[in-house]
Amino acid sequence: MTATVAIAMLLDALLGEPKWLWSRFPHPAVLMGRLVGTCDARFNEGRAKRIKGAAVMAALVICAALLGWIIDAIPDFGILPILIGAILIAQKSLCEHVSAVADALRVSTEQGRASVAMIVGRDTTDMTPSDVSRSAIESAAENLSDGVIAPVFWFLIAGLPGLLVYKITNTADSMIGYRTPRHEKFGWAAARLDDVLNWVPARITALLIALCHNTLSSLDIIRRDAPLHRSPNAGYPETAMAVAIDVSLAGPRSYDGKKQDFPFVHPEGAATLTPAHIDAAVRALWRTWGGAFIIVTIIALLF
Repeated sequence: MTATVAIAMLLDALLGEPKWLWSRFPHPAVLMGRLVGTCDARFNEGRAKRIKGAAVMAALVICAALLGWIIDAIPDFGILPILIGAILIAQKSLCEHVSAVADALRVSTEQGRASVAMIVGRDTTDMTPSDVSRSAIESAAENLSDGVIAPVFWFLIAGLPGLLVYKITNTADSMIGYRTPRHEKFGWAAARLDDVLNWVPARITALLIALCHNTLSSLDIIRRDAPLHRSPNAGYPETAMAVAIDVSLAGPRSYDGKKQDFPFVHPEGAATLTPAHIDAAVRALWRTWGGAFIIVTIIALLF
């Protein structure tokens, strides 16, 4: 299985998400999103929304695990798990989306805002160039954990069933795991399960970033600042990224027109950020991916 994961990582890094393919067929993540959306529309009503949401998540997890086991049982010499893994690990596409923000910001602030709005959920209308850069870097760090290291981790730990369970949970959390009037109760189970599944990978991601950038001496900063983040997990890769490229991240931002005064992580770093800092973050993404790939490959060779 470890060799399968290594090959899947390499295929994703080389091919990413070919437009010619996904313009003709729905991406598996899109199908997962449609399924979660259907469940939200059908069951998120009436009373006992928290119980209904928990039941939906249980059903989604069971179905994802069963699908993984069924695919694993197909005598295809492991080709399908490799292909599915390559599709559901998102290293190259993450780097492309983050780089696009830097390219757009170099043209104009307006284009930078429009580009970063595609990868973050906060308000972008009044962002300064520094705000745009900071948002892109934070998204890069968080999605390195959610979109690359966590899928690889669960693929290694529990095979294709583990990968599919993680992805359906992460998809559900991104759609219904918000503390809004509609989803605070119904999405509670999705949000909590996503927190649990990301707890170890987020901290592994922070360690990998530090290891690959010779900043292990700064682990005290990560332990100091990561808990300041609003998320129990995202603060770890974000703080590690902030230290690695010497910038300050997090801080105040606006959601749905409401300004929220979050503290900065690694406030010792540069406060005014530019597209060059986004470029540095993308290089850090690839450097960390390289470290993870080497570790997975060594495990495959040894075991």
